[in-house]
Amino acid sequence: MPGLLITLEGIEGSGKSTQAERLSQGLARQGIPTRLTREPGGSPLSERIREIILHRAEEPLASKAELLLFLAARAQHVAQTIRPALERGEVVVCDRFTDATLAYQGGGRTIPEGFLRTLNDWAAEGLRPARTFLLDVPVEVGLKRIGGRAGAGPDRIESEGIAFFEAVRSRYLELARSEPERIVVLRGTDPEEALEHQIRDEVNRILSGWTPNVHPNVQR
Repeated sequence: MPGLLITLEGIEGSGKSTQAERLSQGLARQGIPTRLTREPGGSPLSERIREIILHRAEEPLASKAELLLFLAARAQHVAQTIRPALERGEVVVCDRFTDATLAYQGGGRTIPEGFLRTLNDWAAEGLRPARTFLLDVPVEVGLKRIGGRAGAGPDRIESEGIAFFEAVRSRYLELARSEPERIVVLRGTDPEEALEHQIRDEVNRILSGWTPNVHPNVQR
């Protein structure tokens, strides 16, 4: 496929959503066709599934049901948003993708990794990011950040305990150690502007050898 898939990952409060938006805006200013999206979500139906996943309902959401909802949202997201954008030769900047499943459902929910990878490949149609930026912050820092946000309070995932997020963070770092050529670990406690420059420099390095509609940079 002619497009380029860039993902940003991290626990709650890591700053990944801010950096995804900054990267997308920066690429657009360079005149590069860019699509900013997120998971869960990214298409009308996937956004509706997101509401179910994050809503704090009286009925507990079983881990298996949670996983299947995430995968359903991803399958729709890939089919309706990500793949069409990549086929048009756009740079897709995605706030979370398949690594989040390995970290949250694998690390946090302790679902076997091999099983998750098989489901990930199926739901994502084999798409893999050309580069992933992991914004790493200590759990207490991330939780303090989301605690200071204005709004209706923490969602269902944000309401998990410290042990859950420690397991998620640990799994993210394990993934980064296993794929250093793809996953770039950044200190999420660094100033936003410094992080933006680090990410933009790396993406521009990738783009220097990339021509839309010519070089297939998304691996299958």
